[in-house]
Amino acid sequence: MNQPILRIQNQAYAHTLATYLTSQGYRAQAHQLNKGEYEVSVASDSDLTEVKNICETFLKEPGHPRYQQAAWQSGEQVKMSFGKGNTLGTMLNNARYAPFTAVILVLCSLIYSLSWVGLFPQFYYTLTMQPLPQLLESGQWWRLIGPVFLHFSALHFIFNMLWWAMLGAQIERRLGFFALFMVFVVSAMVSNVAQALVSGPNFGGLSGVVYAVLGFVWWLGWLRPQWGLGLPRSIVGFMLIWLVIGYTDLLWVEMANTAHLAGLICGCALAALLAIGARRKPV
Repeated sequence: MNQPILRIQNQAYAHTLATYLTSQGYRAQAHQLNKGEYEVSVASDSDLTEVKNICETFLKEPGHPRYQQAAWQSGEQVKMSFGKGNTLGTMLNNARYAPFTAVILVLCSLIYSLSWVGLFPQFYYTLTMQPLPQLLESGQWWRLIGPVFLHFSALHFIFNMLWWAMLGAQIERRLGFFALFMVFVVSAMVSNVAQALVSGPNFGGLSGVVYAVLGFVWWLGWLRPQWGLGLPRSIVGFMLIWLVIGYTDLLWVEMANTAHLAGLICGCALAALLAIGARRKPV
């Protein structure tokens, strides 16, 4: 049984506090009570005096690096434990708090699975980009997003799904459905159009969006650490090195490098716009 300890009118702060309490050995969780109000609770056997002291300190300086570090460590644990011992119940519970992340994951998985039983040509000709003059003439605007659902190999598919599940869920849980939806739609269109202009319409994959959510989380962790988003430098460095390697033509596959770069720039730009335009809300 959980003991309520604090109500906050800020979703990001509530989840950040719960993450920090968990990192300190207290079984804490945050959930929404009603529109605009969130409750943080801990297990009833916790030392409530110490927990309240932690909460009071947090309310004085919610942007302190110690809380961001706890969020980073939590993100690393999610990445490392992904696919290890996850039960159906755990996966469904995760989907409950990150429904848009789950929907995209299911759609990509369904299309990839059906492609293996002979339906890839149908998906390809329905979802792939068209040359822009042809697209303007046909009016099939879904093709601006369609290529993100196409994957050409198991490695391509798994790589994108793992990063999307981790980063997309982090954005959706902290900032809500609409924030992730906008990042997905805008970055999908920007990266697909950019790739089509450079190399033509024959490409696919969620990689452009993956680089967008990477850039979005990375820059918000830097610009607004109090929002509870962030990535370890090692992960950012790995993804940037992978981006550069794609341009060297040393890999055994042809990569949609322009989509990756355009997605990364788009995600960083969206994060900057959100951070600059955000108004302070009462804690």
